[in-house]
Amino acid sequence: MIEVGGIFVENEIFTEYFLCDIKKCFGDCCTFPGVYGAPLTEAEAPILEEQFEKVKHLLSAKSLDWIKKNGVVEFASGRPTTVCINKRDCVFVYYSDKVALCSIEKEFLDGNTNFRKPISCWLFPIRVGVIGNSILLYYEKISECSSAIKNGERQKMKIYQTLREPLIAFLGESWYNELIEIAMKFE
Repeated sequence: MIEVGGIFVENEIFTEYFLCDIKKCFGDCCTFPGVYGAPLTEAEAPILEEQFEKVKHLLSAKSLDWIKKNGVVEFASGRPTTVCINKRDCVFVYYSDKVALCSIEKEFLDGNTNFRKPISCWLFPIRVGVIGNSILLYYEKISECSSAIKNGERQKMKIYQTLREPLIAFLGESWYNELIEIAMKFE
């Protein structure tokens, strides 16, 4: 583990290859089993409530029914998360050619909202934890992402390179530049 600008970063973020290959994984990161959905920041929870109105036209009847009964945000140990259908699909998932996609991100990419998606989703497979009073960035390796690992190896893209944009959005460009300097030591 290395400290970068007061943030602890696991070595795997510098050394492991990863580049999503959605045509092979079919968006499994939005549908894999789990007790809770994607972790949210306190600021993101009310934003998701607003986003629902902008994306509901993309959602299935099943998702709309689930949201009507359960909402879009729930709490795990006092922390907000997205709601999942039967502990699998995020309620914001829609399907295109059997691929699970994020309805919030689609509306962002289409220019209909200024919120891309929860930072924990955008950063995946990096997860955000805490060590004492400091932030920890760590790699969550899941079998559903084996095609992303192979694609990263083919394209020579490490995790920190693939996730440049969300890392900058989360921690700032100067922090990311410091990360790049440290990453060179791993080459």
